[in-house]
Amino acid sequence: MIELTGLVKSYDTPAGSFPALRGVDLAIRPGSFVAIVGKSGSGKSTLLHMMGGIDRPTAGSVAVAGTPIEKLGENALARWRGKAVGIVFQFFQLLPTLTAAENVMLPMDFSGARAPRERRPRALELLRLVGVSDQSDKLPATLSGGQQQRVAIARALANDPAVILADEPTGNLDSSTAREVLSLFRALADGGRTIVVATHERDIAALADRVVAVEDGRVTSDSRPVVVLSAGASR
Repeated sequence: MIELTGLVKSYDTPAGSFPALRGVDLAIRPGSFVAIVGKSGSGKSTLLHMMGGIDRPTAGSVAVAGTPIEKLGENALARWRGKAVGIVFQFFQLLPTLTAAENVMLPMDFSGARAPRERRPRALELLRLVGVSDQSDKLPATLSGGQQQRVAIARALANDPAVILADEPTGNLDSSTAREVLSLFRALADGGRTIVVATHERDIAALADRVVAVEDGRVTSDSRPVVVLSAGASR
């Protein structure tokens, strides 16, 4: 589903060029739940931004479902991003003047992928899926952090993308709510979506199929956790 080859990203700073990614090679299978872990400044968020076409690589290639996205022009990239990936941010990024349902409808409005009459029913169904259907007509300011993040996940699902990218989605949540949100991502992966989460969450190994550690812009480990479910059983 996602293939990164020789990925390099450098940023110009007053002190000179800063290498955020240094020749990363990574392949992610469809329908898997992958956690990208590392300290602040390790490059994990930059890696996620490359996968989502939010930023462009200095060198190397990024292919998502066979599309080499670094070769797309700005307009084509925006259209691709609106349909192919859903992105969840740490700070929710909900528009404060729109209700929860209206925030979920926004990607559908921009892409025109659904008829206008289908958009609100779709939004309500997604809010039900993430467990906040009772908050559909409320403004973000009236919702808890966990509820806002669930709305943000519903919004990311609006155009039915095969890939969901989440950048520190639990960073502003308490530990109990964080576990609930990560469990929701696990359920989405079990339903066939490809989920990539950049996170500090220490319990992520209990839910992810794969944990990729990043340090100083390089992949330093790539493991598939074995979690004991019961006597003699493991995942």
